[in-house]
Amino acid sequence: MQKDLGDYRKSYEKGVLSESDITKSPFDLFERWFLEMDKKFPDLETNAMTLSTIGLDGFPKGRVVLLKMYSQNGFIFFTNYNSEKSKSMFANPNVSLSFHWEGMERQVIIKGISEKISSTESDSYFDTRPIGSKLGAYVSMQSSVINSRKELEDKLNNLSIKFKNKPINRPDFWGGFIVKPVEFEFWQGRSNRLHDRIRYRTNDNINWKTERLSP
Repeated sequence: MQKDLGDYRKSYEKGVLSESDITKSPFDLFERWFLEMDKKFPDLETNAMTLSTIGLDGFPKGRVVLLKMYSQNGFIFFTNYNSEKSKSMFANPNVSLSFHWEGMERQVIIKGISEKISSTESDSYFDTRPIGSKLGAYVSMQSSVINSRKELEDKLNNLSIKFKNKPINRPDFWGGFIVKPVEFEFWQGRSNRLHDRIRYRTNDNINWKTERLSP
């Protein structure tokens, strides 16, 4: 199988990232871009991000997860603590988050340190989930090998009966991680491949140094 993709090209013309756009805190610029994307493309998952980790086998791996909360403290998502990605983060908490907002021709890459959030915070979020999602957390032993999809569907049916008209509490093996950033890179596509790239770096999450990078 072979296909030449050399002619797959487009010119990026939808925006600029000038020095006047740079905020003191990268969280402020992130929020501005996030809200702009969310407003202009409400049907897309603006909160979809690629989480990249270093696996126990030594290889990097990225997968799309959904950002559920963000603040000056960091970026929170939820998963099974026994999953491949969780095991990777427990072994090596250094991770990367990437947001690709094609509609705005923008990308944000965040390097940070991951850690579990408190049980109370995970409980609070779990309580807001639809019933099907709560049951799904129990059904899926994420990343483990299964014999067929029917195995999942049978387990879901059994749990639906078990929990009918009963509260569904968060399982201990499911919860949140927070990624505390040490670096942000904001990318805005420009014409002639002369893209705008602004990097923020910090040692204390308070004072941020900004630099313009060559595209």
